[in-house]
Amino acid sequence: MSDIASRDFDLTPGEPRAPGTPSYASVADYVALLKPRVMSLVIFTALVGIVRAPGEVHPVIAFTALLCIAIGAGASGALNMWWDADIDAVMTRTRRRPIPAGRVTPGEALAFGMTLAVGSVLVLGLLVNELAAALLAFTIFFYAVVYTMWLKRWTPQNIVIGGAAGAFPPMVGWAAASGGIGLESLLLFLIIFFWTPPHFWALALYKSGDYARAGVPMLPVVAGPSETRRQILLYTLLLVPLAMSPFFLGMAGLGYGIVSGLSGALMLLLAVQVYRRREGAPAEVAARRLFGFSILYLFLLFAVLLIEAVVPAGFGL
Repeated sequence: MSDIASRDFDLTPGEPRAPGTPSYASVADYVALLKPRVMSLVIFTALVGIVRAPGEVHPVIAFTALLCIAIGAGASGALNMWWDADIDAVMTRTRRRPIPAGRVTPGEALAFGMTLAVGSVLVLGLLVNELAAALLAFTIFFYAVVYTMWLKRWTPQNIVIGGAAGAFPPMVGWAAASGGIGLESLLLFLIIFFWTPPHFWALALYKSGDYARAGVPMLPVVAGPSETRRQILLYTLLLVPLAMSPFFLGMAGLGYGIVSGLSGALMLLLAVQVYRRREGAPAEVAARRLFGFSILYLFLLFAVLLIEAVVPAGFGL
């Protein structure tokens, strides 16, 4: 998923083990490979896709779909850590992950990720439907291969294009519940897609040294902080009205319209502060505030959509 990956679960580093010695990885190490914080966001947005889809879905089918989507997201995280172990080892944000810390070997992570990937897609296809399974398979492929193996080390637009991987879960959930793809699920996809660049570039502004050391062509490293700030503002200007569109198109209630409008105004204000504050501690504080609020912003949007679907008479207004 995209990077949303900035919220990865870190563990205390251990001493690397010699090749051929038995693994001493704990359960927590394998949980960390799944990127549980990223997984939680995937589950939440996929759940919104399921409950917003037309028609009724059996609770067992919904649970099965969510479980498969969660496992598929975890598989993507494990494959990402397997491929990026060299980068993770030199970045302060990631050097305590299980592979660079020596608690899990790259081969173990690869086998773990591939097993989960294949299993989640097969179970989703057999027990739910083929369209949802195909979308999940494409999501895993896009994140693990297109983003991780290609875009991340090749272009400063890695987050823009790669952000599609993190935007697919609502569509997978929608397909699992309805067997199709609706306009609302496409809007949910676009909201996450346009949310990802300002969210992650805010982090990259104050972590640019990490990316420079690792040789990752993140936008602040390649184009500089000023261009990054401009891009953050431009994407936020696109994101805010897009996030309000479900209300204007009649797909969400007045409650969503109010929350998306107020939170969007604050998101835009924080993006303006990032654009204007360019030096020293005020610049870093502005970037950190935008990064932190962006997570809350996306959560609020999807939480209201979820509440309106579950309690439409009470919250849809």
